[in-house]
Amino acid sequence: MKQIFSILILILVIGFVVVQLFALKSQYNIETHAFTVKEKYDTFEIRTYEKALFTSVKLPKNGFKDAASNGFSILAGYIFGGNDKKEKIAMTSPVKMSIQDSMTMLFMVPHKFKKETLPLPNDSNIEFKEEAEKTVAAIGFGGWANAKKIDRYKKELRAALDAKDISYSNRFFFLGYNAPYEVFNRKNEIIVELNSEN
Repeated sequence: MKQIFSILILILVIGFVVVQLFALKSQYNIETHAFTVKEKYDTFEIRTYEKALFTSVKLPKNGFKDAASNGFSILAGYIFGGNDKKEKIAMTSPVKMSIQDSMTMLFMVPHKFKKETLPLPNDSNIEFKEEAEKTVAAIGFGGWANAKKIDRYKKELRAALDAKDISYSNRFFFLGYNAPYEVFNRKNEIIVELNSEN
């Protein structure tokens, strides 16, 4: 009995390691939202993101965890074939989520698509959104994201920008780079759009 238990534990450990290695390898094959770093500071950096097309869904503000889970499920359903062409669309990174009074989750659309050629979603709550080139400030943190951490780093970013007298909007976003099953090397960021006078 003890031997069977040991074998089961070994199988679980091997399975876990395989999943994490697969997740790590997959990160390098995912298209990301391209940006150029303009300036680096001790705790944050200034970036300019290229224009991009997103799928998006507005969410009720009932807590970060529930909203993130609900939004991810809806948008993942679309890219995994929940559309009029039953077409699968590649996942991109990062997942973007507004953290204002209203919450919206966004997936960037791979560059090979244009708004006119995207399959129509089966879910009428999904919208397509084109974003122009924009300059943001970004601060990063590791581990699992939650409402408390997001609020903490949002405040840290505000304080750092205020200290440098950098003018910013109130448009803050959470960026998540990892799949839910990834445990190691988790990467998260808070970004805020900067005002044009900077």
